[in-house]
Parts: sequence; C-alpha cells; structure tokens
Amino acid sequence: MESVYREAMKLENQLCFPLYAAARHVVGLYTPWLKPLGLTYTQYIVLLVLWEQDGISVSELGEKLRLDNGTLSPLLKKMEQSGYLERRRQKEDERVVVITLTEAGKKLQETAKDVPLRVGGCIDLPPEKAQALYALLYELLGNQKNDNMEGEKT
Repeated sequence: MESVYREAMKLENQLCFPLYAAARHVVGLYTPWLKPLGLTYTQYIVLLVLWEQDGISVSELGEKLRLDNGTLSPLLKKMEQSGYLERRRQKEDERVVVITLTEAGKKLQETAKDVPLRVGGCIDLPPEKAQALYALLYELLGNQKNDNMEGEKT
C-alpha cells in the first residue's frame, strides 16, 4: 500500500505539473510580443475579450477568463489608468460595473493583430495535434468534477 502512495506522490505522475509547466511556457512566448505594447499576458486576454465584446460587465469578464474579482479589479484599474478602458456603474443596477474600450484600447487591436500568428509560429505542433490539445483542454475546463477517482493523475 505504501508503494501506491509513493507512486502517486511522484511529480511525473501529476497531471497538474505538465499543464502548469506548459501554460507557463506558452504564456512566456507572448512576452517578446506584448512587452513592446506595454501589456502583460493577463491584460492582453482582457483586451481579447473586449475586442470581441465591448461593454461587458466585470462579472461576465471574470467568467470568460476564469478570474476572480480580486485579480480583475487591480488589473482593470491599471488598464484604465493606462487609458485602454473605462469602468462605469450601470444606471439600472449600480452593483454592476461595465467595461468599455477607449479609442486607445480600440486602436491597440490593430497594433496587436500579429501577436497570435507570431506566438503560434513559436509552438512546434502539427495542426491536428494542436487542435486535439485545444479540444482536450476545453474538455478539461468544462469538467466540473472535483472529486478525483483514486489512481487518477491530478
């Protein structure tokens, strides 16, 4: 029984580790392209959402990006100070804060338009494997099961 636990505690048997390491690696690939724009990766993904759907509430943004208010609030405040977006309380319900892009935030989309292709060119995966990985990751994100079965990699 002891050997089962010992095996389960090895880093190489943890699903979380390669996910974590790969995520850090891929996010790091964005840095050379985002740094000249004055953006962090998290600011970039906020902008991706807003370029797609301007005028979104903070709670909707948090759901899309899987970020909590404690992470989003300082991030949005900094982006507002940089002149990329505005935060306004909804008149109908003052508890709801809506985020809209400024002209500078909208113009940044044109400047950043090459980022996805440049980063994609740094990832050496055949298209079919990249598509399979994409599907698996979204399947994993959609799986809300929190109670792992014994023996599963976590």
